[in-house]
Amino acid sequence: MFSQPIFLQGLGMGASLIMPIGAQNAHVIRTGVAGRHVVLTVLTCVLIDVTLIALGMSGFGALIEHSPALLLAARWGGAAFLLWYGLRCLASCWRGAAAPAAGEGQAAATAKRALGIVLAMSLLNPHVYLDTVVLLGAVGSSLAANHRVSFAAGAMTASLLWFSALGLGARRCAFVLARPAVWRAIEGVTGTTMLVLAALLLLEN
Repeated sequence: MFSQPIFLQGLGMGASLIMPIGAQNAHVIRTGVAGRHVVLTVLTCVLIDVTLIALGMSGFGALIEHSPALLLAARWGGAAFLLWYGLRCLASCWRGAAAPAAGEGQAAATAKRALGIVLAMSLLNPHVYLDTVVLLGAVGSSLAANHRVSFAAGAMTASLLWFSALGLGARRCAFVLARPAVWRAIEGVTGTTMLVLAALLLLEN
């Protein structure tokens, strides 16, 4: 049975966990400015969140929470990827490379590469699992059975609204954000964010 208050609770909690700047959000902004595979990137982020929230609501969060080996592997893999991606962005900033020009007819390999990057950016970050599977899953699972669907729907809606606004908003503002000086700043901020997140992952107890 649908409950609007529970839906709004899920929407609010989902937004509070998804909106803070992180590797995934920074990549969506960068993709929106570049104007390449924006819809693919946004849909992939949303589908990942929807899947992980559903797993959390089904009780899968307990498995993640009690699997230190799994979290350790995700931490090291995520740190390595964030380090590589961050250095790549900083190198682009240092060279003063222009924003990639938007265009149609991109090669299929480019779409596959874009999909691979967003999957890695999302799934190699252990915080994604903690936010969606563990935290949202724990709160949702504690609710009455007839309220869990409303809570999950709210959290999933938060993901849909946020990533759509982030990616498409960056695309609409690309005429400003793609200016050489602004693009260099975006690359610099993105690269620095990735390196900080990699360091935080490695320093976690």
